[in-house]
Amino acid sequence: MLKMSMEHRRDIHGHIVYGQDDVRDGLNRLDYDLQKDEAEVFFKQAKLKGAAEFEDDHERQFTLVYDRGKGSYRVERRQSSGGGWI
Repeated sequence: MLKMSMEHRRDIHGHIVYGQDDVRDGLNRLDYDLQKDEAEVFFKQAKLKGAAEFEDDHERQFTLVYDRGKGSYRVERRQSSGGGWI
């Protein structure tokens, strides 16, 4: 059975952010775990460069992407590089 993924829209510290079910942890990281000024670093970077990479406390990898046409952001999941400590 195919499970449909829902898109979520959230206002995070005054920024409109979209994301699918699989990035809920990334949305929560920006919204609840980081202080507004800490999260703002990622929003500024994404707006300036087009994207900003971040991770949550469980090392799940996410990218915050800025959509210039809509003036909103999207959180996408990234695969871990797997490069960890040896």
